[in-house]
Amino acid sequence: MSENLFEILHQAFTPRLDAIFLRPASGAPRSYREVTARSAAFAAALRAAGVTAGDRVSVQIEKSPDAVALYLACLRIGAVHLPLNVAYTAAELRHALEDAEPRIHVGRPQDATRAAGMVEEHAGLKILTLGDREEGTLVEKAARLPPYEDVIPRAGSDLAALLYTSGTTGRPKGAMITHENLATNARALFQTWAWRPDDVLLHALPIFHVHGLFVALHCAMLGGSPVEFLPRFDPETVRAALPRATVMMGVPTFYRRLLATPGFDRESCRHVRLFISGSAPLPEAIFRAFAERTGHAVLERYGMTETGILTSNPVDGARIEGTVGHRLPDVDLRVRNADGSTSAPGEVGGVEVRGRGVFAGYWKRPETTRESFDEEGFFRTGDLGSLSADGRLTLAGRSSDLIISGGYNVYPKEIELHLDEIPGVGESAVVGLPHPDFGEAVTAFIVAEDGAAPTADEIRAALRERLAGFKHPRRVFLVDALPRNAMGKVQKSLLRDRHADAYAVEEA
Repeated sequence: MSENLFEILHQAFTPRLDAIFLRPASGAPRSYREVTARSAAFAAALRAAGVTAGDRVSVQIEKSPDAVALYLACLRIGAVHLPLNVAYTAAELRHALEDAEPRIHVGRPQDATRAAGMVEEHAGLKILTLGDREEGTLVEKAARLPPYEDVIPRAGSDLAALLYTSGTTGRPKGAMITHENLATNARALFQTWAWRPDDVLLHALPIFHVHGLFVALHCAMLGGSPVEFLPRFDPETVRAALPRATVMMGVPTFYRRLLATPGFDRESCRHVRLFISGSAPLPEAIFRAFAERTGHAVLERYGMTETGILTSNPVDGARIEGTVGHRLPDVDLRVRNADGSTSAPGEVGGVEVRGRGVFAGYWKRPETTRESFDEEGFFRTGDLGSLSADGRLTLAGRSSDLIISGGYNVYPKEIELHLDEIPGVGESAVVGLPHPDFGEAVTAFIVAEDGAAPTADEIRAALRERLAGFKHPRRVFLVDALPRNAMGKVQKSLLRDRHADAYAVEEA
């Protein structure tokens, strides 16, 4: 029996083929039947261009209903979908093409010249374009061919997607995601979040990432649900669309900006049953402010490119600020100390996971893959966290962000939580910078709230009763904004690189 994800999704939404699937901000809504038919047309065009099962199809186009249809077309013919951020530079695109070796690259019409210049560097690579206009060459090619209505059988272990990690450290690596990985995670989320027949999803996420393409759209497709399909996050547009939605998925930045939007209140959220946050830690101050303003406790969950979603706070029950909830079905999760022993409840250690949703490994990097899994098949996430006695996970940051100052282990998130409580602090990031005496010095970067920034002395005074002295920032930098990647994660590696010499000459 085929385990092609397309068949699983198609079977789920077939009873609602004539219902609206994607309602873009501009242009006509697309029904499930129309998007399915478009996927068959694109599948024919891809096959005519030489794509066979297992071939990679790199995609670097704007978010649109046709982009979703192209993803489904890749699944339909057994190709491996490789979504790429449209903001990638030529060097970043070149790395992905060299590493993944796609058979076809689908780009925007305005990028055709740049992409064509890379064809000579990659034997066999063909370039197609897809844009908002009908003259996109993929559309033209599809219009000349009979649609490909079949579905290529695939095993659950066959690759469905190849996603490149954000590359906050080193060059991006391709995470190999299988049909079983995606199906397992979609079903678990559909169940965990108690998806309802009348749910309407508000979608303002990009679709070159797990969150927007898999987590959000797979839930909608399993439910045959309509999707308010916004091209990007704009606070006013989202506020206006919320009365038509029952579920919104976003990153912490979305919720922070909504709180700063005039007119955003309980009335704006009157039809919403569930706000979900992920891709980056949700500050506790934002959790509390959002609950006070709207009456909604944001549901925070935890996952990563390599694993899909691993844990979630409950739909029914307490959503505890600062925690990411309990493990999902089919997920084995544990926290271990550096010596391999199991961490006691409340003790910080390395988060490790195992399950059918965990990826197959890193593309063309067998040694890295072996190093990422232990002998029992647990994937070392690189995240630090602690489990409560009842199995609720609280994250403490990335292991690469751990600061060792004067022999003491310092977890940045603990300090950031207290910094964010100080009046005048909009958001914060704490990193360790090289120090001639302590090895690393705790250093804070602050974004002021409404321009009213506290002084370094005021910050130290506020922390004095809350944190041991070795955890206090030795220096505080006021910045206009924290550097973030496309999904809103703070890129602490950039802060470390930019300020590596901050303590080269230590103050007296």
